[in-house]
Amino acid sequence: MRAIRGATTVSENTVEAMREVVTELLDELENRNQFQPRDMISVTFSVTRDLDAIFPAAIARARPGWDNVAMLDVQQMHVEGSLQRCIRFLIHAYLPASASIHHIYLRNAASLRPDWSLPQIQTSQPAVKSKV
Repeated sequence: MRAIRGATTVSENTVEAMREVVTELLDELENRNQFQPRDMISVTFSVTRDLDAIFPAAIARARPGWDNVAMLDVQQMHVEGSLQRCIRFLIHAYLPASASIHHIYLRNAASLRPDWSLPQIQTSQPAVKSKV
């Protein structure tokens, strides 16, 4: 089992704007990573407290094959001064250990993980070492 992270930002709290950025984010996820929705175990979407126009999972469920994936929407913990109008995801999927993982950070969310917002090269060492 592997985990894939990603995030994006939206310009305004509307259904149309959120649909556009979530679709862009998930398109990029599917284009950069070699897996199918049937490989996914679950997806957790989080949104900052300033976004409530639509559930990101509702947008994702409309995608081919995504309607059978377990999804959850939650509100991101608010930290004063943190990035606003941000949508994040955490996906757990069955993927081979040798598979390259591309975490997707778009728009202003690229500032959250600049090390993951650039094209990644598969190496024998982890691209990012966890401090946990």
